[in-house]
Amino acid sequence: MVFDFEQVHNYFERLVFEEVVRLSHGYLDFSADMLADVACVALNRLPARYVRHDVDMMFYLTEHERHAIEQSIAEALAYAFRFVGDRAARRLSVPNVSA
Repeated sequence: MVFDFEQVHNYFERLVFEEVVRLSHGYLDFSADMLADVACVALNRLPARYVRHDVDMMFYLTEHERHAIEQSIAEALAYAFRFVGDRAARRLSVPNVSA
């Protein structure tokens, strides 16, 4: 028997990645690495929802569940942008004493 798990993925990944790209225009001082960190922090704050096909997930969600997912993503991203921004600011304010 041959197993193919190529289609299995976390449902939230694509949604979070798309939102990071959309919101990045408001964070022009964030590097590509910082934006990747934002995505990681946000995804770690969301539950894992593994699916084979996104359309299957959307088909079975109620309107209330869809709204709850959108709200969860928005809250996770708000936290992640703040967290990554604060860490970067702290790093810049600490003098380099390695010399």
